[in-house]
Amino acid sequence: MSFRLAFSTLGCPEWSWETILDQASRMGYQGIELRGLGKEIDVIWAGPFQPENLARTKEQLAEKGLAICCLGSSVRFDDANQLERHLEAGRAYIDLARELSAPYVRVFGDKIPSPELGERVTAQVVEGLESLGAYAKERGVQVLIETHGDFSQSQRLKAVLERVQSDAVGILWDMHHPWRFHGENLEESYGLIGRWVRHVHLKDSVRTGTGYRYTLPGEGEFPWEEALALLKRMGYQGWLSLEWEKRWHPDIEPPEAAFPRFVEVVTKHLS
Repeated sequence: MSFRLAFSTLGCPEWSWETILDQASRMGYQGIELRGLGKEIDVIWAGPFQPENLARTKEQLAEKGLAICCLGSSVRFDDANQLERHLEAGRAYIDLARELSAPYVRVFGDKIPSPELGERVTAQVVEGLESLGAYAKERGVQVLIETHGDFSQSQRLKAVLERVQSDAVGILWDMHHPWRFHGENLEESYGLIGRWVRHVHLKDSVRTGTGYRYTLPGEGEFPWEEALALLKRMGYQGWLSLEWEKRWHPDIEPPEAAFPRFVEVVTKHLS
């Protein structure tokens, strides 16, 4: 299998750091995407990632043969009043990514409250990406804006990236979001944003009368075979990361069910 597999810690909010390492290794993963640990959503404040514990944390990762593939921050650029605070947090995430040899830090656009504010918010997003991109480049890290919120529409995200000059800025393509929320087919999305894609999130869902609900990988409507074939055909060589949103949706299946299922589904479609 040409892709390396990871899961986001969003999917296992009840697991300790040691359990995450043990389970990732046992289940056949090569990496971990950090998005919360225990009660702390921002891992820059979590115990294993404090300066005095970093050496041991890196030893533990090496012992298990695991890499940190991405740091999922809460940084967003849609509120001008909070922009500097979010930039400060973004810089802290970039510093931690460098310490952990993690290539990426994920950020959000995120919301455009009304159509007349579209250009103002877009300009803030471009400004935020440029600022963090400059900081990240000096530290060997890249900043990735996710297809999320109002910036999950590929055409809108393309318009943003065309205005960003920093080559340390790219896209985290959550393949589910443009497909589910905007009815984009995967080829269409890739045609618009593919040249900036550095990291991929995968998940599954089914439509319901009131919207959608998440399902275990391969049990919903997401076109797994098409998605993986497209990535392979386009020469994508990055990580495939399962974003199982257990922290936000506690009623969905536990990580003990979802994480092995993801490995099975990906392996099946790539064999």
